[in-house]
Amino acid sequence: MEAKVERLQRDIEALAQFTATPGAGVTRFSFTPEDRAAREYIKAEMARAGLTVREDAAGTVIGRREGEVPGPVVMVGSHFDSVKHGGPFDGTAGVVAALEIARVLQEHNVKTRYPIEFIAMIEEEGGRFGGGLFGSRAMAGKVSREELLRNKDAQGISTAEAMAAFGFPPENIKAAERRPEDLKAFFELHIEQGPVLEAAGIDVGVVETIVGIVEYEVEIGGRPDHAGTTPMTMRADALVAASRVVQAVERLAREAGGGAVGTVGRLEVAPGAANIVPGRVRFTVDFRAKDGRTLADLVAGLKTALHEACQGELTFTLTEKLSVPPVVLPEAIRALLVREAEARGISTKVMLSGAGHDAMVMAGLTDVGLIFVPSRGGRSHCPEEWTDYAALKKGVDVLLGTILQIAEG
Repeated sequence: MEAKVERLQRDIEALAQFTATPGAGVTRFSFTPEDRAAREYIKAEMARAGLTVREDAAGTVIGRREGEVPGPVVMVGSHFDSVKHGGPFDGTAGVVAALEIARVLQEHNVKTRYPIEFIAMIEEEGGRFGGGLFGSRAMAGKVSREELLRNKDAQGISTAEAMAAFGFPPENIKAAERRPEDLKAFFELHIEQGPVLEAAGIDVGVVETIVGIVEYEVEIGGRPDHAGTTPMTMRADALVAASRVVQAVERLAREAGGGAVGTVGRLEVAPGAANIVPGRVRFTVDFRAKDGRTLADLVAGLKTALHEACQGELTFTLTEKLSVPPVVLPEAIRALLVREAEARGISTKVMLSGAGHDAMVMAGLTDVGLIFVPSRGGRSHCPEEWTDYAALKKGVDVLLGTILQIAEG
């Protein structure tokens, strides 16, 4: 049994049309008209593949294929939200992989011992509300009502408000939780988002470790004053303080080594006029590392930098948006993926994931397998993001064979 390239291409191209920025990449934030259009397409394709379709309390689309016994369930899928001006494959490739596996099983009238659920999650990127990994964290019971009220988009709309307007009552969020005993395994296919596989001529990456991530929103408060009449010695310039912290983030990550990274990806200055001393600055800090001790040291360094930068009238607040520890995926699942690839003549490489994925959260609930397919030029999170459809098919075939083994075992 094999996936069909033409169907993978059709799905990718169809979903790429559901964007708020036509002609400038894919922008598909959660609980938006673009989200609605994409999920309706996904639900329709699931139904055509013979699945029973529902949406959980967090907005994840789930298509279920019953087995000979009621459980535990094997899950496969990814996310279908995007970053701003992103590409057509990030997350979507994993959702399309799940759809195609469902079609292949239907075509061949395969009956597995255990049920299989094909899932499409939202807000993995955190592009609208910050934080990210929303669908998987809801399944793991790690989304609180307080978070739904606290996290807001650029227009000041909270996650709770957006959910309610979209038809998902936020007070029901706990209903999305899944019990570990009800899950047998979770599988995710993703584009690599880096250059390693393409450069080495390798077909599929089998992920061993996913880096840990901590993400904060920082707000520094100063005093807005006239830029011409306020002496330099009498200013409480929030942007100057913020710039010192930004430099500290760069320094801390470089000094940590071991592949640790630190990023300030968004910065807002207020009042935002050329002739006013900045009175408030809000920015994000994203740290990633493959071990928890390094992450803790980076966070401690950030707090120290904030205290040192904010003296006198300057103040700061530090709000945690996301904290997920590093994850080592099960060796037995990795071995199954490698053996399946070898049986199909598909080359593999065991590797580290420097990006976060829903798989890292699901690893707290069940055994997880995560595979990568090559990204052309290593590009991602941009309109130029591309994976050849023949390369995507190889990943789907590996996943198909492995899932069948797990669903039978």
